[in-house]
Order: sequence, then C-alpha cells, then structure tokens
Amino acid sequence: MSIETLKAALPDYAKDLKLNLGSLANEIGLTQQQLAGTFVASAIASRNATVIESIVAEYTPKLSAEALSAAKAAAAIMGMNNVYYRFVHMVGGDYAKLPAKLRMNVIARPGVEKVDFELWSLAVSAINGCGMCVESHEKMVREAGLSSEQVQTAVRIAATVHAVAVTLEAAVALGDTPAS
Repeated sequence: MSIETLKAALPDYAKDLKLNLGSLANEIGLTQQQLAGTFVASAIASRNATVIESIVAEYTPKLSAEALSAAKAAAAIMGMNNVYYRFVHMVGGDYAKLPAKLRMNVIARPGVEKVDFELWSLAVSAINGCGMCVESHEKMVREAGLSSEQVQTAVRIAATVHAVAVTLEAAVALGDTPAS
C-alpha cells in the first residue's frame, strides 16, 4: 500500500485528487516529519481503512517511532476535543467557563516538537470541522514561526486526504472502479 495505490484506486472522475495527492506528497514547504505526520494524522481522521493503511505504509519509514506515535495521538485526542470544543463553541453560554474535565496530557508532552504536534492537530481539526480548535492551533503554529504557506499546505493535505477517503467510500457504494 502506498500513495500510488490510493491514486490507482480512485475513479477517473477524481483525477484532480490524484494530481493533488502526488503534488502534496512531494511538497517541500514542510519538514519531512511535518509532512509525513500531517498525512498520517489526516488519514486517521479520514476514518477510511484503505486511506489509513496506504498512508501509514507510505510514511512510517519517514517518521521516528515517537513521531508516528505523536501523529496517531494528534488524531486520537482531536477526535475527542473537536467534538467537545465544537459543542462549546456552538452552544456558547456557561460551557466555555466550565473546565473540560477531559484528560489531554499528550498535548503538553507529545514526544515531538510542539509545533509539529500542533500542526497535526490543526489538520485533524480542519477535517473534523471544529472552528474553535482550528483557530487555537493555527494561532499556536503561527506564533511558533510557521508561515501561512506552511499552514495552508497542512490544510491542503488534510482536505485532499479527506476527499480521497470520501471518494473511495462513494466509489465502493456506487460500484465505480478506476479505468484500466
């Protein structure tokens, strides 16, 4: 499994996704760890087994064991936080003043550079649609020195990986197969 496997699995009508996957996989605006971790965290957030297996297989050799664990942890903790903080943001009222009472220790000690973990959390939060989390993580990575172009690249990866997952699910449901 690899990025090429994913590209081959996409139907012809998803040609733009194939092209985006290829160009983003070769993006030079992020460090190798930032790029690989963003792909892994985004794949896990996509909730599609084929996408997860392909991307993790592609990027595991490019990440240390600690970085791979941190990318997985970013997807896991944001899976919880994005629901909770999206609720707080949508409802407003007293909820924002109440302590969350949810364990989030990995955010303080992710095992990799804090900026990388925050970037991965931003990508997952974009996929999960939590505006409050996106704003918070974007602010943190910008304060840590990442440029708007680097942030945009991470979100482009998240958007493309998510779109690939959605398209593959639809292709299965519709019986669409790639052209030979």
